[in-house]
Amino acid sequence: MGIERFIKPNLFALGGYAARTSPDTLDGKVEVAAKDIIKLDANENPYGCSPRVNRALAAYPDFSVYPDTMQEELRKELAGYTGIGAEYIVAGSGSNQLIDLIFRLFVGQGDEVMNCAPTFDLYRFDTEMCGGKLVEVVRDSDFAVNVDKVKAAVTDRTRLIVLANPNNPTGTLTSRKDILEMLETGVPVLLDEAYYEFCGETVVPLVERYQNLMVLRTFSKWAGLAGLRIGYGVFHPQIADVLLKLKIPYNVNVAALVAVRESLKDMDYLMARVKAIIDERARLFEELGKLGFLKPFPSSANFIYCAVLKGKASDIWQKLEKKGILVRYFDRPLLRNSIRVSVGKPENTDALIKALKALEKEL
Repeated sequence: MGIERFIKPNLFALGGYAARTSPDTLDGKVEVAAKDIIKLDANENPYGCSPRVNRALAAYPDFSVYPDTMQEELRKELAGYTGIGAEYIVAGSGSNQLIDLIFRLFVGQGDEVMNCAPTFDLYRFDTEMCGGKLVEVVRDSDFAVNVDKVKAAVTDRTRLIVLANPNNPTGTLTSRKDILEMLETGVPVLLDEAYYEFCGETVVPLVERYQNLMVLRTFSKWAGLAGLRIGYGVFHPQIADVLLKLKIPYNVNVAALVAVRESLKDMDYLMARVKAIIDERARLFEELGKLGFLKPFPSSANFIYCAVLKGKASDIWQKLEKKGILVRYFDRPLLRNSIRVSVGKPENTDALIKALKALEKEL
């Protein structure tokens, strides 16, 4: 009869979302200094942000003043980038915050959320937080979505269909045709385009036609702003208006606002870095494919998912970490014995492949 009786019962069994390791916490625990750790576990941009961002933040005079809570200037700038009206756009402290808001908006106790598994685990987390029921429509052996199974699983309790495109952690793209079929169900569809800049395929223009389509984007990956937490979504104006009321005040800090403005002024620089990552993705995929104990899957994002054919993914992860190379490993249903490797710089690929070749000799 302690304090737990006041806590929502569904939250006791909640499995948290596992965030990635900070290199600072590994100082003295691995074979290299923290500054020399190669971080390939969180799909961050290895080239960092635009130099304009650093200069602008160093010179910014008004950190003592709250930002515009209605995001008027930011929404106009994002409208110019996306090609859709500012009234369709809401920004958040990372797209994760918008995911949380959307689930709170649509999902209540016992409501169903359709999830195309395996995928980004935050969708499961937010469903449980809201007391909803996760309905998993399992992808095929190549991680493609079976849209007929998705449509067949819709019930009168379905409140949300969630789809990452490209998918995380597999890098798989779902076709526009299949997305349109999901939209025709009439159920709200949340499309997470966190890796859009690495594939160039988007359904943002369709939001003007489909009230039930919501699209999320982020500056964490392509623009190198993961540490500033800035994402945005494109919604029918009626949904956007509600989200602006639902979000906490001043949810996007002024440093992030400055960073977005300067990033959008430096598109040539940033897109050249995106192209470098795409080119390196092709080389990394080829090199991983030469190893006899890994099966890499084609990716449209800035990472490559690999099934481990020989040995244990957890052992590979631990041995690479000891050498100062961080990757993500999975060992849960639908993602058994596998790793995901973020695309780094060419020298990061060289170091990773060298370490993996040494490990292969031990298997």
